[in-house]
Amino acid sequence: MRKIGPDGVETLPSARLIDVPAAPAGCRRTLVERARWEWRPADGGDPAALAEDFLAAHGVALHDLARPGARHDPDGLCGAALYVSAAAGALLAGAAAGAANPADLPEVAVVVYGHTPTPPPAAPPAAGWWLGDWAESWTPRQHADAVRAVRAAIGRGDVYQVNMVGHAAARYAGDPLPALARLGALPGARYGGTLTGAGWAIGCASPETLVELAGGRLITRPIKGTRPATAAGRAELLASAKERAEHVMIVDLERNDLARVARTGTVRVDELFAVRRWCDLWQAESTVSATVADGLGLADLLRAVCPGGSVTGAPKLAALDRITALEPVGRGASMGALGWVAPGRIDLGLTIRTAAADGDRMHVWAGGGITWDSDPDAEVAEAAAKTAPVRAALANR
Repeated sequence: MRKIGPDGVETLPSARLIDVPAAPAGCRRTLVERARWEWRPADGGDPAALAEDFLAAHGVALHDLARPGARHDPDGLCGAALYVSAAAGALLAGAAAGAANPADLPEVAVVVYGHTPTPPPAAPPAAGWWLGDWAESWTPRQHADAVRAVRAAIGRGDVYQVNMVGHAAARYAGDPLPALARLGALPGARYGGTLTGAGWAIGCASPETLVELAGGRLITRPIKGTRPATAAGRAELLASAKERAEHVMIVDLERNDLARVARTGTVRVDELFAVRRWCDLWQAESTVSATVADGLGLADLLRAVCPGGSVTGAPKLAALDRITALEPVGRGASMGALGWVAPGRIDLGLTIRTAAADGDRMHVWAGGGITWDSDPDAEVAEAAAKTAPVRAALANR
């Protein structure tokens, strides 16, 4: 990530190992960037189609995901990082992009990697890291009022569930990459890692699979339902009719999303409402899978699954309308997709528990699903519980 020093001269951090979420573990020490493409709305065009074409032009063909991938070449191309913001996902779904992104980031990024026989040296320890106080984009009262507005919309029959997300930003000094990299070490971070560009960086500690392609099957693992990671919290989550109803609504939405791009009759729920741990929280997770349809390309897959149903609500387009009306700032790097793509393999995490840095500020987001039974104060407390480990890791506490 590029930084401008106090003398006005651009400074570059020392070489670092590539740590893209879901990148092959055995390749991370030998990855080197070969090509990059970034998209912002002013660029125009269909970002999903443009991303698919860019990947194909650089040796990562994803026009037919049902076709088996080529054998991995340790001396050739490895694959690519793929990032899709929540706003770009909304556009792909046919909805408005929502409020402006509070962070200076691209909305889509693709970075193609090959292998190098000479891994970069480890970066020296960061010095002088400082993170200021967090400035919230809404107050607890405004957050609670948004919950009440969603409940009113549910009462009118406009929606069944809406995910509400808040944002906070803090000024920083020093190199933000070690702070963002700490997120990936949080317990349960299935998609732990970082992605960087000119003037921006994203750190992810997500436990949630947006979509995975493995052995000819598409897999999604929606998470919905949270309690403290105590024995009492686990029992309360398992017994909560509200959390289970909210969870099942999203599982049904994910089944429908996969059915749009799956071979007819192959969608199934492999696991329902399994309770797993992330940091000091219990979360309910299900697994939904389907056989990939012949001729399905990456662009159509992204249009079907973005943005993830667990961070929108149901019905998806109606929920996105409520999100646009109620959230004061955009979701930025959060609630989108980040992970790895290669011929025969896709593994994209949903960017919950995610932070981003631009030129001078660190950004975090957190929220939760709102149903008719939601208590506004409890929803505010749940969002705070989700963001607390992220903020602590960024501050190195």
